[in-house]
Amino acid sequence: MIDAASWTVNVDEKLAVDKFNVDEENAHIVVRSRPSEAEFDKLVLCCPAGLYKRTPEGETEFDYAGCLECGTCRILCGDTILEKWTFPQGGMGVSYRYG
Repeated sequence: MIDAASWTVNVDEKLAVDKFNVDEENAHIVVRSRPSEAEFDKLVLCCPAGLYKRTPEGETEFDYAGCLECGTCRILCGDTILEKWTFPQGGMGVSYRYG
């Protein structure tokens, strides 16, 4: 029997093989200034890139730069806490690499 508790995945290691072309002037995801605590916590748990975080003081943090463009945040929370969600402009965003 496989013990699922012993499985660990280091997200940062997995994402390090991908290439991100970040559009610094045009964020493709914008979170509302005062997001709902419950909605934000959904994304802390579910974002596969771990982009939604809470500081030890309980403050919310988000950085679109490592976005996998999967749409999890858009599907789970839609416009409840997101002001904007679009795919990055052509040539920007994630380039997946196997490794």
